[in-house]
Amino acid sequence: MFRRLSITSWKFLLAGKGLSFRTGQYFGESMLVGLVTGFVVVAFRYMIDFGESLLMGGSWLSGRRWIMIFLPALGALAGYGLIKRFAKLEHARGTDSAIKSYHQHGGYITSTVIPIKSVASVLTVGSGGSAGYEGPVTLIGAACGSMIARSLNLTVRARRILMAAGLAAGIAALFQAPLAGAIFGCEIFYSSSDVEYETVLPCFIAAPVSYTIYAYFFGWQPLFSMPDCAYENALRLLPYFALAIVITFGARFYISFFRGTEETFSNLRIPGSLKVVVGGLLVGLLGYFVFPGVYGAGYPIIRRCLVENGNAVVFLAMFFLNVLSTSFTVGSGGSGGVFAPALVCGATLGAATGLFFARVLPASWGVHPSAFALVGMAGFLASSVRIPLTAIVMVAEISGNHQLLAPAMWVCGIAFWLNNGWSLYRSQPHSRDTSPAHSGE
Repeated sequence: MFRRLSITSWKFLLAGKGLSFRTGQYFGESMLVGLVTGFVVVAFRYMIDFGESLLMGGSWLSGRRWIMIFLPALGALAGYGLIKRFAKLEHARGTDSAIKSYHQHGGYITSTVIPIKSVASVLTVGSGGSAGYEGPVTLIGAACGSMIARSLNLTVRARRILMAAGLAAGIAALFQAPLAGAIFGCEIFYSSSDVEYETVLPCFIAAPVSYTIYAYFFGWQPLFSMPDCAYENALRLLPYFALAIVITFGARFYISFFRGTEETFSNLRIPGSLKVVVGGLLVGLLGYFVFPGVYGAGYPIIRRCLVENGNAVVFLAMFFLNVLSTSFTVGSGGSGGVFAPALVCGATLGAATGLFFARVLPASWGVHPSAFALVGMAGFLASSVRIPLTAIVMVAEISGNHQLLAPAMWVCGIAFWLNNGWSLYRSQPHSRDTSPAHSGE
């Protein structure tokens, strides 16, 4: 029997009926993208740790806390000047730039972005600017994929696909969330529920490779920890429904204020360097005189929300201050992302809502403010960034809690549906039908 099996037969056994070896066309390239992106993100993380310890944790600030009024402005100015001088991008805003490149520029991102965006983001956020590192790492990962595709002389379609794989690999590593990162690389490109199905397999190859490299250096533990919380009472869907409504209007406020601030700075007839200085000064004043928590990426706020350390009014105040400071930092032209601040917004609104219901509802309902904070993070991402599947999986991976998937699905579905047409990213087309990348298909 084995003698009658030809090479074609063996291919049939290995590939399966209706499939061919071309199914794995980008397998090797995707692994290479994950490998390169993983090491780049490791280097980026070391830069983050060094920059934050030097700029905001140095002994030189002892007794001179007033310097924090001016430090975010100086860091934003240095980052802006670096990008303006060397990167020469139309706009190096992070995820929005990657999305625009995918749809309008055939996935082309200059390799200069990789070192320049890394340093600029560390200067901006590490000096106290209120923004996230995920936007820069998204653009950096996308640049790695684009660079590899160009080096291999691949087609424009392949360049777009590998760019998306790099984008997914960057998120998978920095957030230590491989599955969420892979889904992110398929879902982020549209504001509707459309996905880029061409990128699914490459993203699912690149993301775990990048994550594994990053975790080898920085550990395998989740990004955050929280008390044990589970979904054990059907009645909790009612307060979770209320949370979805709160999240919906909170996301609309965030998007409206951010875009309004962005347009205000854009209309100012002053040099761009002066705009980022003004934005940085506003953040410095907020942090020094009102709430120091607005400095940096906001992870300490998320940790505080997940351990229920506070009250509802304080968390609501944190939400508004975070929206203001992020809008001033990024809306003025500073180098940073709006994704991580969206997590902070969701955590604060979720914690405030959970604390309210824990006070007014009977103890038998078992409302856990920590659970509301985690689910709020998912709902806010789904609503404002338009990535419901990524949001559900991401909050489970970054917290290590997989017992709140049902309420996360409930809140994400409602908030995503109610906020149709609202998105933080201007470059997201609504669907594949409206994407320049698919015109004429």
